[in-house]
Amino acid sequence: MDSLLKVNAEGREYTLGWRGNDKGSVEVEVASLIKRVARGKHGSEHLSQDEARFVFSELLNPQVDELQLGAFLIAQRMKGEVSEELAGFVQAAREHISHFDVIKAPEGAVDLPCYAGKRRAAHAYLIAALEARDKGIPIFVHGVSSIQGRVTAWQVLQTAGVKSASSLSEAKNIMQEHGIVYMDLADLCPDLSRIYHLRDRLGVRSFANTVARLLNPMQCDKQLNGFFHTPYAEYMAQANVLLGQKESLIFMGAEGEPELYADRQKVVNQQVGSKVEQVKFEDCGCETYPKQAVDDLQQIYDDFQRMLNGDRTEREQATIDRVRKHLYIKDFS
Repeated sequence: MDSLLKVNAEGREYTLGWRGNDKGSVEVEVASLIKRVARGKHGSEHLSQDEARFVFSELLNPQVDELQLGAFLIAQRMKGEVSEELAGFVQAAREHISHFDVIKAPEGAVDLPCYAGKRRAAHAYLIAALEARDKGIPIFVHGVSSIQGRVTAWQVLQTAGVKSASSLSEAKNIMQEHGIVYMDLADLCPDLSRIYHLRDRLGVRSFANTVARLLNPMQCDKQLNGFFHTPYAEYMAQANVLLGQKESLIFMGAEGEPELYADRQKVVNQQVGSKVEQVKFEDCGCETYPKQAVDDLQQIYDDFQRMLNGDRTEREQATIDRVRKHLYIKDFS
């Protein structure tokens, strides 16, 4: 049998897994990598990009040993991911996307990953995306269709007439005709979707959430990516460098969505090619983003329609303007 993957870690060359039907050999190699990341606070090791790619590609298979999958997800949760690992995980997930690297977005397209949903205020960033679409900027939105207690991007986009696709080829056709399209993770990458939705069984969020945000399934030239936790600003930006992303804006988004704040902005990393730098935005001087969830989620839908009709508060308009500016490649500065 031929070796599946040879990597070099700390100057040591060794083989990971085997081609063919020797499932036991692969499970042993996966177990050895789990051992390295699960040694505890002072003993755990980060994986190389190639190691991360190998182990996650194996764990994405539907026939995976569920004990190994759960162990690895929890071990990584306790250790924390670094850029090389995230890049490897993304590469592995892309291998499980049908026609990835064959069907690509039109030039100048923007990747908009939406995996958090909203419960405090409506999706102003999607109004900006629709306005950018009207100016000729192709927009590819992906996420999950529903989240308990929140309103997702898809749930409001469909009220604006946005179409969804079940394959990359269909997505490209819709983008070319309508300028914007939504695709659900379950259709994009069923294997990643299966792991993403293990959160309720695991009890905690896994790195699958971050991988989905970095996936850029149609390899759009630009990406706007929001996150919850500050350390991910650097990790995600550097992962994009390793993945060869042309441009991205990685920031602490409103409720974890790719929506820049108008009243404040804690962390923003701008990535262009191999260069990553922090940027700052001035406070627009308007009311602050709501701190409490709305009493009735219907208000999110109603406020989205109000904004869509041109009736916006000062904060909403400032947010729309700020996001819209960064949906344009030529204005990325």
